[in-house]
Amino acid sequence: MKIGWIGLGNMGIPMASNLLAAGYDVRVWNRTPEKAEPLLRLGASFAESMDDLVAESDVIFTMVSDDEAVKAIYTGPRGLLTAAVRGKLAVDMSTVSPETSRYLAEKSREAGLRFLDAPVSGSVGPAKAGQLVIMVGGAAEDFEQAKPLLDKLGKIALHLGENGAGTSAKLAINLLLAITVQGVAETLLFARGMGIPPEQMLTIISESAVGTPLIRGKAASILVDDYPAAFALKHMAKDLRLAREAGVSTPLAESAAASYRAALENGLGELDLMAILRYFDQK
Repeated sequence: MKIGWIGLGNMGIPMASNLLAAGYDVRVWNRTPEKAEPLLRLGASFAESMDDLVAESDVIFTMVSDDEAVKAIYTGPRGLLTAAVRGKLAVDMSTVSPETSRYLAEKSREAGLRFLDAPVSGSVGPAKAGQLVIMVGGAAEDFEQAKPLLDKLGKIALHLGENGAGTSAKLAINLLLAITVQGVAETLLFARGMGIPPEQMLTIISESAVGTPLIRGKAASILVDDYPAAFALKHMAKDLRLAREAGVSTPLAESAAASYRAALENGLGELDLMAILRYFDQK
């Protein structure tokens, strides 16, 4: 299969790199062509237009930041759906609303393009290692075609049902991520107030039943109060907004959405989501 890849951000580059490493022919397109340079050095080719990319691809991956960006790629004036897409397969790995996924699936069907929504759980490290969790909505036969490719990108790919199921699952797992990170932040501040230093509390958490690779991976950043973005806080605030707009609400979801929104408004959006700790500490 020949692969087309659109979207070369922090996640898109390592994911497309894994397909190249697996021996696939990968053609890339990005609004900023300079971002393709790392992949071109690995053997990818650059498409000058959507038409060019589609003509040379059997499966087209899209991985962009939000609903507006992905809609522009598919339905914009020179978007994917204006090209000769009939019979090809699109796999959108962006984190967007289930409503957007279903909308794009319908527009794709009208153009003869098969469509899967396949967002991922995992940040840059798991993307580089091919250890993402991939949640997929769409037709079962389309999932089967895409699965050999998805297996190069993640440690597991799950078919969850019709279009929108993948993005629904992604919002659910990111809700748990947001609650967990906020819980760690509040626990550390509570412990510090009781005289327990953060490094000792982090050890206690990691060695207990609630210890996770997530917490152990964030420990170094927490101890020096430095949060380079593996998963930017602004993206979590966006995902929690999408979860609210999906119409399912719980008390913890409401609390998390308010916290991350406030942290975003306080200028922490470009930092890692663990910077929610800095927001609470400064309140």
